[in-house]
Amino acid sequence: MAKVADIGSKRLIGLAPETWVKWVTQQENLRVVDFLNSDFQWVSRENDVLLRVESTEHGEFLVLNEIQLRCDPRMPRRIRAYVALAEERYNLPIYPVLVNILPPSGNPTIPTSYRSEFLGLQAVQDYRVINLWEVDVEIVFRDRLSALLPFVPVLRGGNQADVIRQAVGALREDQQLRELEPLLSFFASFVLESDLVRQIMRWDMVVLRESPWYQEILKEGLQQGLQQGQTQVVMRQLSRRLGEIPPDLRQQIEGLSEGEIDELLEASVTRFSRLEDLRTWLNQLNR
Repeated sequence: MAKVADIGSKRLIGLAPETWVKWVTQQENLRVVDFLNSDFQWVSRENDVLLRVESTEHGEFLVLNEIQLRCDPRMPRRIRAYVALAEERYNLPIYPVLVNILPPSGNPTIPTSYRSEFLGLQAVQDYRVINLWEVDVEIVFRDRLSALLPFVPVLRGGNQADVIRQAVGALREDQQLRELEPLLSFFASFVLESDLVRQIMRWDMVVLRESPWYQEILKEGLQQGLQQGQTQVVMRQLSRRLGEIPPDLRQQIEGLSEGEIDELLEASVTRFSRLEDLRTWLNQLNR
């Protein structure tokens, strides 16, 4: 069995925390003092990372990092609550940062602050927003932003096979970065054909299932239970890869068990390049 690895936000930022905080704050001369407990009684998620930082210019403060797969309309209120709780617990100024990995559909305006007014009283909380699809891929290699290597395929200019190969090479050069390769292959599957993904990198479902972003992908479109959500995700993945899925194949997929859906999701990236591959796989499953 493959080694289970932590490929959540804390693990990624922890690879080079000072490089990360300098990038998200656009401030030099920062030193990361500690990773703080980011669990509060009413607010807690795997993708929250709270860092205590020292600056020669600004003194000691906290950098609150929230990394999410896609924009969540509830996030402004959540950040407002999180900042207040962190400030109360640690009695330090807070610099909140929200990182969005994948672009939303429909090109909506992404808020950069929380605003509310009631009976003439206002509540305001600003925060920095970083949309990865707007980040130039070159800065990852230039500034050695190792935390962004798994996201190279979804960065601006990162959807080319040679650029993704460069990211794979960077991961393989460092022993502690190698376990992030399955996450890179996961995001590469959004922009490359399955045969290319298979040629240039590994795909490890055991590792990926531990990723909060994989779990969020599975939950996308969830309306009638987890299994239906998994089926919707794999159907979108197959449509993206192979084109429109014929009704007879759709019917077979909808009848799969949860474990078979997991296997199909893996196969959709690593083995299928045409509809006939999917049909053969389903026929073999039913024998």
